[in-house]
Amino acid sequence: MREYLHVLDTADFRRLWLGATVSTLGDGMTFVALSWLVLSRPDGTAHLGLLGICYTAPVLLGGLAAGLLLDRFDKRAVLIADSLVRAAAVASIPLAAALNALPAWLPFAVAATYGLLKMVPLAGFPAAIPQLVDAADLDPANALESLSFSIANVVGPATAGLLITQISAANVLLVDSASFLLFALAAAMVQRPLRPPAAATPAQAGHRGAVPSLSASVSTLAKDPVIVATTIAFMAFNVAEGMLMVTAPWLAKNRLPGGPAVLGALLSAVAAGEIAGAAFAGRRQPHRHRLRVIGLAQAAAAAAFLALLATPHQLLVAAGFFAIGLLSAPMTVWAQSLRMRRIPPAQHGRAFATLRTLMQATPPIGAALVTPLLAHGQLATATFAMTLIAGLPALYPIATTAGGPPARG
Repeated sequence: MREYLHVLDTADFRRLWLGATVSTLGDGMTFVALSWLVLSRPDGTAHLGLLGICYTAPVLLGGLAAGLLLDRFDKRAVLIADSLVRAAAVASIPLAAALNALPAWLPFAVAATYGLLKMVPLAGFPAAIPQLVDAADLDPANALESLSFSIANVVGPATAGLLITQISAANVLLVDSASFLLFALAAAMVQRPLRPPAAATPAQAGHRGAVPSLSASVSTLAKDPVIVATTIAFMAFNVAEGMLMVTAPWLAKNRLPGGPAVLGALLSAVAAGEIAGAAFAGRRQPHRHRLRVIGLAQAAAAAAFLALLATPHQLLVAAGFFAIGLLSAPMTVWAQSLRMRRIPPAQHGRAFATLRTLMQATPPIGAALVTPLLAHGQLATATFAMTLIAGLPALYPIATTAGGPPARG
């Protein structure tokens, strides 16, 4: 606990973290409210897939653009602008509803706007952390960032579901809009400049504030075997998690008693495990063979997928979901700190945007892979596929002793 209190003593980090946490809670409400708006229409079920595409597909384009902005401008300004645009976009729905003039296309446009800008805070806050805290505090700072994200995955959707029954889905989006405004205010209150570092090479000396090209940044990442290994490993793990997110509702409907209630319990178990794992990671920092420890954590998390074979025993399956979150959160925290130490500071914005975009792009692959298996009732095959996909890429990190802390550049 001392590690977290020490980090939170840094006023600027505390302000940005609190603002990001509130905003992330709003994010957890967004898709639930938009989905309910779409489902409330006579043809809603047929259009729910289109909403999902609008919500996720623009991330690939917006993620790369977010990195360019974060490496060229003060991160405070970028986060403020992003929050204000998203606040206005989300607020357009309750305002239109209040005027009885809500067009059918507006939820899809709002979802696309959200997806396009999603990577700005997801990359912007981590990219700002090294400028807000000392190097020795990176692990607890990253753990706090992971904790806020995990808590939002538990609280945000549940809160949205409750509020929809009380104030309507459109007005839930008004609450969501207010959360973005609070993040903009928190970013504006950060006193320390979060500008890109000054040029570090002789060629850049006469061009203060110049940032490497996107191709140069990607080349830097691609030449680092540690960055490549962790990115590929995490992309594969996210494929397995995409498979799990389809398997969970299938289990709740076909193999586990309890229906929607057990589905909520399973998803909450993953998030609760992530909270516990992130809290542990912030306090227990591997000082030697960090990459190997990350690989071991991923292998253990992959093995937890085997708990699906305990169906129809709800508690055992839920324990497996909890273990997946518990074991995957530390590898995420430790790997993020590792990347911060290895990537040149001038490239933090676009590096984290690029890496997170790559990792966010793989869960739909898992959803597509597992669907035909479940359609034929092949739960065991799906379970072993998840375990292998999540675990095999961890073998390289386990086998290597690379992963030292110094950054280059």
